[in-house]
Amino acid sequence: MNESLQASLNLIPAHAWYAEPSGNVTFLNGRCADYLGLAKDHPLRSGIENDSAWDAHIAFLHPDDHAETRRIWSGCVKSGRAGEVAFRVRGADGAYRWFLSRAEPRCAIAGELVGWVGLNLEIEKQKQSELSLAKGERLTHFGTWVFYPSGFEYWSSGLFEIHGLEPSAKAPGIEEYMALVHPEDRDFVANEIKNTVVQGNAFNFTKRILRPDGSIRHIRCVGTPMRHDGTSRGFIGAGIDVTEQVQLMDAQRSSEEELRQIIDLSPQHIGVVGPHGEHLYANRTALAYIGASLEEWRRGAIGYGVHPDERDRFRSQLENGASGDMEMKLRQRDGSYRWFLARFNPICNNSGQLVRMYVTCTDIEDRKRSENRLLQENVALREEIDRKSMFEEIIGTSPPLMEVLSYVTKVAASESTVLVTGETGTGKELVARAIHRRSGRADRAFVAVNCAAIPRELMFSELFGHEKGAFTGATQRRPGRFELAEGGTIFLDEVGELQADTQAALLRVLQEREFERVGGRELIRVDVRVIAATNRDLEEAVEAGTFRNDLFYRLNVFPVEMPPLRARGDDIALLVEYFIHRYARKMGKVFRHVNKRTLDRLKSYPWPGNVRELQNVIERSVIVCDTEEFTIDERWLSSRPAAGNPTALSSSLADHERTMIEEALRACGGRVFGSAGAANRLSMPRSTLESKIRALGIDKRRFRQ
Repeated sequence: MNESLQASLNLIPAHAWYAEPSGNVTFLNGRCADYLGLAKDHPLRSGIENDSAWDAHIAFLHPDDHAETRRIWSGCVKSGRAGEVAFRVRGADGAYRWFLSRAEPRCAIAGELVGWVGLNLEIEKQKQSELSLAKGERLTHFGTWVFYPSGFEYWSSGLFEIHGLEPSAKAPGIEEYMALVHPEDRDFVANEIKNTVVQGNAFNFTKRILRPDGSIRHIRCVGTPMRHDGTSRGFIGAGIDVTEQVQLMDAQRSSEEELRQIIDLSPQHIGVVGPHGEHLYANRTALAYIGASLEEWRRGAIGYGVHPDERDRFRSQLENGASGDMEMKLRQRDGSYRWFLARFNPICNNSGQLVRMYVTCTDIEDRKRSENRLLQENVALREEIDRKSMFEEIIGTSPPLMEVLSYVTKVAASESTVLVTGETGTGKELVARAIHRRSGRADRAFVAVNCAAIPRELMFSELFGHEKGAFTGATQRRPGRFELAEGGTIFLDEVGELQADTQAALLRVLQEREFERVGGRELIRVDVRVIAATNRDLEEAVEAGTFRNDLFYRLNVFPVEMPPLRARGDDIALLVEYFIHRYARKMGKVFRHVNKRTLDRLKSYPWPGNVRELQNVIERSVIVCDTEEFTIDERWLSSRPAAGNPTALSSSLADHERTMIEEALRACGGRVFGSAGAANRLSMPRSTLESKIRALGIDKRRFRQ
């Protein structure tokens, strides 16, 4: 949950809250937290994600309301649609009060659910009135009377009880009756009696009475004339106590007014239309944008203010009566248009007929401009920007990962060159993208180049471009990746694979911010931030003479080392849940729980292929698993122990490996790879040996000559 949304919810004059897509409540605004009596440092006040947040929140609900609340809320989470439920909430004073809670889904531009925003409105008065009516807890509420111009001739016992009087055989006189009427209503009642006597017509009005005990009741008076020979002789009628109904209506009007004030304070444009598209209500934000009063908007045609190109789609969405989203342009008061994301939320009666359609519009003009700018860029650049990384989010809360993320946060705001190191499959590109997104260059291009995937003879041209005719096949000028990344970030993955000439050109770009295209003489200046990554030991490559010493120090300004998955044991359960949900949704499957043996096996496995291996195992298992219990085929997990994972080795085997590796390093002068390196001497892959060195805590520098 971002800080701006949290600040907005704290400004709302009602109990507001926020929940994750899963339904877990993670934030309560100040008014709600104060009502519950939460401490100032409580996690629910600051929006800190907490697995127990939901349990802490529901603990304040009345026990009798837990089941219904869970049922309604689970339905909302499952369908992704808005919903509401009434429940009792315990305040800081220990007393329970009734609230009506409504949850609205919060979606990204692409329609993906990113969270829930909810409002709790107090309905204590309405609920008590409803309960009172349902249980018949009121006093006698009906009495009859007979009235002549000279005064009342008859009052029933029920009428005496309504007025708080002892039953009597004699009805009160006019003066006695008027004394029972509330002082503020006496002139009104006297005028009604006068008109009734003069006109001789039936009547129906409501007044207030003041009972002897000081209580005020609302009494509805209904009467009809008694005629003889066509002439009115008197009136017969009834007095009905409607106090609870009046209080309920007043409370409803108060709630509606409070809700309208909240809606008016919302930064979104909100409109309410009827089942036939008629305009009913628009909030203050929307009216100020279009420059019209509420009455002017109500008189407007369907689609008032919508751009002509989108008006038919807008009307179609209203006629369809279903929930959904659409992007459209709305005209503002100066005649110009801005892009908005409109979300349609229908309200239906018990018969399923549309009663109201709520339309909320969020300004996405800046985002649409960015999209249009990106669409105009080079095709190759768009492909790089649109290409998804290994997974969509950084998942995990383990200390090693949190340490990396703290480095990312700190270095992102700077312009420093970053070198990301770590084993294959640990998510180095993901970290690079995170740095870019949090930097001042986030609205510009992020261009990724895999230096190991491009033929070495083409790498120079790929990075710096070429002129027409520079070599066979160069039929036109082609900009390089550095030019495409102008103003943004370039990510050089597997930078240790670059050849000497490309290393020299890269060094020049880092030092002078300029380069020449292949076959060209023009100096091209660029403003690009460089983030490099490698799974090799560049210091050893420098000593071996395969990587420039000066380039290494230019790249290694701010080093970030990605921990292997075996060092992030606490994150495995979270990653498993994330990948199961991701692939199950794509394949239309539902898994209720993970087999305990499977989860234990996944946690204990050393994952030599890191997160990428875990991802592949989960995807493969989702494909073949046909039950609601998620399991894996353990044959898919490598039977060999992870490279350099001491927990997978016995103590004696670890000691033996340490001795063997140290002897090889001593004989090779501390060099790991190459024909004279320890990896070749031990007949094992270089990456495997480097992993063992790190896991066993061997300092290879002390063997260098």
